[in-house]
Amino acid sequence: MSRYFEEFTPGEVFVSSGRTVTEADLTMFCMLSGDWNPIHADAEFAATTRFKERIVHGSFGIALTTGFMHQMGVFATTAVAMLSLENWQFRAPILVGQTLKLRMTITETDPGSSARVGRLGRRLEILDQNGAVLQEGSTDLLILKRTA
Repeated sequence: MSRYFEEFTPGEVFVSSGRTVTEADLTMFCMLSGDWNPIHADAEFAATTRFKERIVHGSFGIALTTGFMHQMGVFATTAVAMLSLENWQFRAPILVGQTLKLRMTITETDPGSSARVGRLGRRLEILDQNGAVLQEGSTDLLILKRTA
């Protein structure tokens, strides 16, 4: 399923399958990051906030995008390097129990001067089960050319 640089077109959209965020995800990300802020780890405290419940770390969403892209398979053996993460916006919180998916839009293709790799511009949007955008941003990827 991996695709090469020449096989992408600006405007092309890919959508991952869904993944429900679990209590274990929240706890494991607290442990991995070391971020035990009460908004993530203390249910009593979180109940007093505007969200009324614990929220999952925003950076969990960024990490999840890489897993979603791997699950899609389009870059499995052709991705060389992610070059940037730009203008990332946290639009709404991620909550335990939400089912998320990634919508990825190819925004640009730049063959550059290398015979081996080209650059893809991508718009990433994390969507909840209702289609609301929770997080979004842009990223560039170096990807193998088939002609290499």
